[in-house]
Amino acid sequence: MRIAGIVLLILGIAGILVFGIQAMQDTESFSFLGISIGVSSANWTPVIVSSIVFVIGIVLISLNKRAAAN
Repeated sequence: MRIAGIVLLILGIAGILVFGIQAMQDTESFSFLGISIGVSSANWTPVIVSSIVFVIGIVLISLNKRAAAN
């Protein structure tokens, strides 16, 4: 279970980085009356899914540590 947690943790970090950078590049900003307004045309779903995978990996690793301590 610890190995699965580590794999999910690594996949989550990689997904957050790759899809996060891609989503930031799809964001545009323009100035209106001196105020900078950001408009996003990015798909944030892969970033959210990668974040969930990351959290699941952390939970699996922490559950394994608790089971080993008992």
